[in-house]
Amino acid sequence: MKIALMDSGLGLLPAAAAVRRLRPDADLVLSLDPDGMPWGPRPTEDMTRRALAIAKAAAAHGPEALIVGCNTASVHALPALRALLEPDVPVIGTVPAIKPAAAGGGPVAIWATPATTGSPYQRGLIEEFAGGVDVTEVACPGLADAVEKADETAIDAAIAAAAARTPAEVTTLVLGCTHYELVAERIRAAVQQPGRAPLVLHGSAGAVAAQALRRIGVQPTPEAPATAGVTVLLSGRDGALPPAALAYAEGRLLQAVSPTR
Repeated sequence: MKIALMDSGLGLLPAAAAVRRLRPDADLVLSLDPDGMPWGPRPTEDMTRRALAIAKAAAAHGPEALIVGCNTASVHALPALRALLEPDVPVIGTVPAIKPAAAGGGPVAIWATPATTGSPYQRGLIEEFAGGVDVTEVACPGLADAVEKADETAIDAAIAAAAARTPAEVTTLVLGCTHYELVAERIRAAVQQPGRAPLVLHGSAGAVAAQALRRIGVQPTPEAPATAGVTVLLSGRDGALPPAALAYAEGRLLQAVSPTR
């Protein structure tokens, strides 16, 4: 079994680690785009072009499924990616976990990139799944970039700034960018209010990994032997995980796996 994941950078790590935990016997292909990152500020046509190139590089390795480990690419490039690869290779996008977060009743905060915050896409998800729930959208400028670089000082500053804009009464927080899941506990610590019930965090990695397995008709088998390998592609070239990946538990988990070649 082989599952591919794509993103411009380290945002694919949470979903990759989730797949690894569910199926330790699944080979992984991690297709990153260091030459073109970040994708977020790019015009939609340019972003889609780069995403298609990264997807083609991953598809050349024969995966059974491709996970788009990026919220922004899922919004703008998912139809083109599915037109390119499906039905031969199912393509699984990443959607902010607004639906399960709203099911708890709120109040809910959604942390996302400035480009996503207030976008018609995110507002549509709120209207569809969070009607009647108190939802606050919180833009987090610089946080994804800081996580990508593993810049501890910049991460702390960006989290503190976003936490200051998050209402104190929030009980549930949606991590609306896959990069944020790499620093989830630091976010929790910054937002958690003393004396209040533990803050509930909702990311997308676990659900996306499970959906990928469902699409290819296999069950989670976390007890399977850890026999799988990892292939890393950097803008289509054979490579290795960027050093910054090792700042995170998810990156260290994947680094411990031998290459598939």
